Amino acid sequence: MNLPATTLITGCAGFIGMHCAERLLAQGQHVIGVDNLNSYYDVALKQARLARLQAHPHFLFAQADIADRNAMHKLFAHTRPQRVLHLAAQAGVRYSIDQPDDYTDSNLLGFGHLLQGCRAAQVSHLVFASSSSVYGGNARLPYSERDAVDHPISYYAATKKANEVMAHTYAHLYRIPVTGLRFFTVYGPWGRPDMALFKFTRAMLAGEAIDVYGEGRLVRDFTYIDDIVEGVLRVLDKPATPDPAYNPAAPNPSTSSAPYRIFNIGNSAPTVLMDYITALESALGTTARKNMLPIQPGDMHSTAADTSALAAWVGFAPSTPVQTGVARFVNWYRGFYEGQ
Repeated sequence: MNLPATTLITGCAGFIGMHCAERLLAQGQHVIGVDNLNSYYDVALKQARLARLQAHPHFLFAQADIADRNAMHKLFAHTRPQRVLHLAAQAGVRYSIDQPDDYTDSNLLGFGHLLQGCRAAQVSHLVFASSSSVYGGNARLPYSERDAVDHPISYYAATKKANEVMAHTYAHLYRIPVTGLRFFTVYGPWGRPDMALFKFTRAMLAGEAIDVYGEGRLVRDFTYIDDIVEGVLRVLDKPATPDPAYNPAAPNPSTSSAPYRIFNIGNSAPTVLMDYITALESALGTTARKNMLPIQPGDMHSTAADTSALAAWVGFAPSTPVQTGVARFVNWYRGFYEGQ
């Protein structure tokens, strides 16, 4: 079933995947969505996201696991997508400590299958999700794509670094335009239940205490979903190209002589966790009871994105303050859960 100008989105029932698919569909484009609807978190939430997409006539859904080689081969052979936005992955830093096999299967094996599909279909652009976690033990802030990322501190981060290296080989060998995006703590309506904002909101509305790791002193570059989607789709529309200034004697890790680019995509306005909680307290009209706890293994103390390269490439300019974004999340949460 060949669809014109199709974009394949893996992880379409996920948080970022659903939002990106909705934006493309609203533009009248065709989207093929892939998701395995696993039970890492509430499947009902994934199904509710998927239902929004299935209301569009230009959306085709395939339930499949990217770690299934045969399923991925058939999907690419039957649909021949023009572009691929790869967002499917086993997420979560802390979960990777307990269940590393899930990350090997999805983030490494599955990514390899995806690269082979892109090669076979000769896609015009592959955009894939990397992560700010690749910066690992780096101490210099803000993080720059020019920095080495050789010291991940979680297995999740290691798989994301591996994805970047694997993608580069396909860009080099087969001239597939490939762009990796290092996401920085995305939040907003329809967000993931394993993320702090979701957990805090659920606990506070139930009158329960919240667990505040790192004694509330952790810093994150919280980035609102609408800003993320705008940046992702701008990148999708601009395939990676070889960097004419690339110097193999002094290589820039974020570019190449191949059609390959790596960009940070974040808010460039790092926020202390306690200030994030304060914004949530304001939106909910209540004060949280807090269990102050030490930082967890695998967690980074601070993240901050230098997004100047992405701004220069596609004009990326996030514009949503944390207070506004948190309030929008709370409005969605109340409507979705309290309206049921």
